[in-house]
Amino acid sequence: MPIFVAEMGRVLAIDYGAKRTGLAWTDPLRMIASPLEACHTTELFPRLETLIAQGVEEVVLGYPTRLDGRPTDSTTAVEAFAQKLCERWPAIPLHLVDERFSSRLAAQALHQAGATRQQKQNKMLENSVSAAILLQNFLG
Repeated sequence: MPIFVAEMGRVLAIDYGAKRTGLAWTDPLRMIASPLEACHTTELFPRLETLIAQGVEEVVLGYPTRLDGRPTDSTTAVEAFAQKLCERWPAIPLHLVDERFSSRLAAQALHQAGATRQQKQNKMLENSVSAAILLQNFLG
C-alpha cells in the first residue's frame, strides 16, 4: 500500500542584519532547510512578499543575544523588524530563535564544504547559510 504524505507550507528563516539579510526555507514537507540567495536589507520586504506568496506558513527569525542572555547592539533592530513582520503578515506565526552561534557555524560549514576563499569572504552567502542553520535547528 503506498504511503502518502500531505504537504505543509514552508517555513522561512531570516537572519536579519542592518546591511544584508540571509534567507533560507524548508521543502514543502519541512524536512530540509535550504539557503536562499541573501538580499540587501533595503530590498527585504519585496523579497519576502514573493517568498510568502510561494506557500510560506511560518517564519523563524534569528534573535541576537550575548552569551549571558543580555541584548546585543542589534537586538532592538531585530525586535522592530519582528514587529513589522507581525503587522504585515498577522496570520503567519513568527518564532524568535537564538542565533548566538549561527554565524560561526556557517563559516565552519563553508570551510568544511570546501568553499573557495572568495566564497568564504562572501558575507551574503554566509548570512544565508546562517539562516539555514537557524532553520535546521528550529526543525529539530
